[in-house]
Amino acid sequence: MKTKYSSYCLNDFPEGCRRCVRGEKLVLFISGKCSRACWYCSLSDKRKNSNKIWANEREICNVKELIEEAEESNATSAGITGGDPLLFLDRTIEFASALKKRFGKKFHIHIYLPTKLVTLLNLTKLEEFIDEARFHPEFLINKDKENEDLEKIKMAERVFGKQNIGIELPMIPDKHEEIKKFILKVKDYVSFVNLNEFEISDTNFDEIEKKYEVDKNGYTIKGSLFEGKRLLNELQREKIKLKVHLCSAELKNWHQYKNRLLRHKILPFGKRTEDGTVIYLAVYTNNNWDALKKEFANNKDAYIDNKKERVIINNKLAEELKLKGKYKIERVEEYPTYDGDEVERWEV
Repeated sequence: MKTKYSSYCLNDFPEGCRRCVRGEKLVLFISGKCSRACWYCSLSDKRKNSNKIWANEREICNVKELIEEAEESNATSAGITGGDPLLFLDRTIEFASALKKRFGKKFHIHIYLPTKLVTLLNLTKLEEFIDEARFHPEFLINKDKENEDLEKIKMAERVFGKQNIGIELPMIPDKHEEIKKFILKVKDYVSFVNLNEFEISDTNFDEIEKKYEVDKNGYTIKGSLFEGKRLLNELQREKIKLKVHLCSAELKNWHQYKNRLLRHKILPFGKRTEDGTVIYLAVYTNNNWDALKKEFANNKDAYIDNKKERVIINNKLAEELKLKGKYKIERVEEYPTYDGDEVERWEV
């Protein structure tokens, strides 16, 4: 039942999860604005309620930038999330259709949809571009919405087909029975269930600390994985045919993210580490960037990095420059993502 990705699975992965754990999914964050106000929502303060669009770590404004990020990260697929993508249906369709147009029908797209704004018209508009729909039911924040959740998921089955829809829920420890009952009610209309280890963030901390104990790692809720594994065992005894995946925070932080980093394109002369970061040798300037890049412009052993105003060099040139003592050479370890956050930098 335990997978090599530090998660737990019953009856195999859904296709969206399969590509995600391999690092092949571009994460398209369509907006931080939502139709609901879930008390357990773990969106960061940077993104929650914001109308900015993100492709992985890159803030984007248009389709061109989205395609650039998909190419840079060597994505074979995308997951569209929010907020609520149905609040910005035209934007969602524009971006999803652009990905399909550029990369073809085999480019897999899954989408996360709170059930609140789900209508037959909305689903029909999405169906042409979406391969897999994952619904966030409302019953965990309002018990009276359970029947409405079920009816909307039944509607989605008629549009997307049972094999292409599922539900996704946080594995809240004391909601074990409610979650199990809902899964048993919905099992004939979906093909998979994804349960996420319950995580704490800067936006849900005040609410969650009143009710739950935080694990030693400081970002997951104690008992979430335990109750998730117990639920998987119970569903197995029920001989349920659904694909059920218990997605751990460790999977997201150490497998999915790392694998995505390892797929990402890197600049010339860079050396990948086993963790997915990249090490460069570089010459930086604090004053005259134009003069520095002009000096190295035609050197085959150097790469002009205009974005960070530095010249990346290979080992051979580094040794030559070091002997001349003309430039300070630095070794920098950084992420290959658009933001290029540095892990460490030191002089060599």
